[in-house]
Amino acid sequence: MIALAASFVQIALAIILLIIIAGSIITGVLLFVMIRKDKKQSQHSVLRNYPVLARLRYLAEQISPELKQYFFDGDNDGKPYSRLDFQSIVKAAKYAKTVIPFGSKRDFDKSGFYIRNAFFPKQLEDLKVDNTQMIETKKYITEKETLIARKEHFVEAEIKPWLYTDRDAIVIGGETSMYPFVLKSPIGMSAMSYGGLGKNAITALSLGLKDAGAFMNTGEGGISTHHLKSGVDLIAQIGPGKFGYRNPDGSFSWEELKKKALLPQVKAFELKLGQGAKIRGGHVEGAKVTHEIANIRGVQPYKTIDSPNRFEEFNDLESMMKFVCRIRQETGKPVGIKLVVGSEETFEEFVMYMALTNHYPDFISIDGGEGGTGATYKGMADSVGLPIKPALMIVDQLLNKYNLREKVKIFASGKLFSPDRIAIALSLGADVVQIARGLMISVGCIGAEKCHSNDCPVGVATTNPKLQNALVVDEKRYRVTNFIATLREELFMLAAAAGLDSPKGFSKKHVLFVNEEHRAMTLNEIIKKKEVYSNDVD
Repeated sequence: MIALAASFVQIALAIILLIIIAGSIITGVLLFVMIRKDKKQSQHSVLRNYPVLARLRYLAEQISPELKQYFFDGDNDGKPYSRLDFQSIVKAAKYAKTVIPFGSKRDFDKSGFYIRNAFFPKQLEDLKVDNTQMIETKKYITEKETLIARKEHFVEAEIKPWLYTDRDAIVIGGETSMYPFVLKSPIGMSAMSYGGLGKNAITALSLGLKDAGAFMNTGEGGISTHHLKSGVDLIAQIGPGKFGYRNPDGSFSWEELKKKALLPQVKAFELKLGQGAKIRGGHVEGAKVTHEIANIRGVQPYKTIDSPNRFEEFNDLESMMKFVCRIRQETGKPVGIKLVVGSEETFEEFVMYMALTNHYPDFISIDGGEGGTGATYKGMADSVGLPIKPALMIVDQLLNKYNLREKVKIFASGKLFSPDRIAIALSLGADVVQIARGLMISVGCIGAEKCHSNDCPVGVATTNPKLQNALVVDEKRYRVTNFIATLREELFMLAAAAGLDSPKGFSKKHVLFVNEEHRAMTLNEIIKKKEVYSNDVD
């Protein structure tokens, strides 16, 4: 028996040795062929001289983003979203809570904005908040967490909605529209189109936002059945490509507009003039344009879409406002415009025109230059358009200067994914805050930066059926609900700390800016300093 066992061992070792030898020969042959091919090609110089090292270099380039994200970047280093940014969003979405241990990881030696706390903050029972209707949701409970695994289970839960009361509700189009839009959530979804995102992502967002009592912006891709499935309030965006609102020749269709206006879920319309990451028309790769998306947009399937840089229907302030007023007249619903502030001078021209003619949109969506997109030019994303904070200060100041502030509501977007950022935006003049990438992260986005390619590995920014299956609607919808409700809860906590009974009360006096010399300045000081500088220059 011992001899027989030894024979089996010898045979097994011989087979393993043969496999190793065969594998080495095959690897050597493949390597030899690859080296010969690389040395003969004329496209890459480094491959001609150092074929093996060059291949290793390309491998390192491919995995570099993941290595930096998980191993080398500090908690606050990653751009456009750091590891801590991702963690805070995911924890709020999965667990419906955001408490942290030990202390802040913010660099307090850097300049930045701070919320002024009150000497005597408000008690929770002093808050003016609508928590009458609890939200039915689901969240995760962690049972055990080890170095390599986390054991948790999904449970049904009830959470408070943390909505504005009727007193603080934001009324859009109250004086101009037959059907004003009343908002009790100061937070909603910014424009993300069906086509930019897949149907599972749109459906999960629609259901989650509905449960949270928030609104959804359709983006410029038109309205789909996936938007309508839940009954969520919609702001229907119309872009320069007029997708979903166009005749066969590409001109604007008033008939299609009227059809969309009859949908009870459509509460308002928004004309997209510009976007923070791109002062140009939208772009969708042909691979993402399915037959359904092509039918909704009125284009050909599987052909790349590049919408125009601006609307052909108007080319100056007068013709633009005539277009806005006609949409409002034809639909009876509020109409807003989305833009990026380029300078104080250009925006003041617009405000002066509104004051002179008494023609104005019901709301203006201000998108900061730090905003996201599925596809744009790097130079445009980096350097065109003001960031959201200075843009909000300009817009709020000028609307007040020309006595239009009470007539025109301000929506703000541009990396406003956390309660403190939202509170500061409200203090700078925003009435409503819109979130895009934060909500993408809540439904599973991992920052793979494949949005433009249709290869999103988690099924968010893709229309590929196989990849979309990764996104389970009946799980991710609750993450959206939890994220929005948790944001509003902490926003009310910040208001209480500032001595306010509601976030509606945030104003410029509640924010300080600490500069590099560690001097705390009020926003009014900053504005006065700017005005003095402007007068000196003049």
